Amino acid sequence: MNFEHLIQINDPSNPYVDTMTRDELWEGLVLRAEQPQLFVLGLDSCTIVSRTDSTLDRELHYGQATVRDRVTLEHNQSVRYDILPTETYVGGSLTMTIEQPDDKQLFLRFEYKTTLPVSEDQDARQTEEIVKSAYRESDIDTVRLIRQYVQTRKNPDALH
Repeated sequence: MNFEHLIQINDPSNPYVDTMTRDELWEGLVLRAEQPQLFVLGLDSCTIVSRTDSTLDRELHYGQATVRDRVTLEHNQSVRYDILPTETYVGGSLTMTIEQPDDKQLFLRFEYKTTLPVSEDQDARQTEEIVKSAYRESDIDTVRLIRQYVQTRKNPDALH
């Protein structure tokens, strides 16, 4: 199953949405890679097993289950998560790409590729739609949390 969608970060026509710079968005994406437990519901802990300038090899602990992945960072452009398949997890990838068509607009594209087979079976299609909806909601929440992080950095007293 492949799935992608776009979230608008800056909307010049909506003065009620705080704008974010590309660098601030990037910083939030790096935070999500380095401290995913702040973003992923049900994740107990994350161990970074190895690190280079552009990759993180991680172990994600969900209760008794451990998922291994590799995060590839393309500075100020994209973050790619490659999840290794296990007996209980299908594996796949998620790429988050920053798109900036002009200096006022900013978007974040989410691209999922999984090993879930595409099926014409009604039950399988319904399951696929549920998975897509869960991904979309998780991504909206990721952007919300990055916005909170950016606002807290801009105004540290906002929480007091």
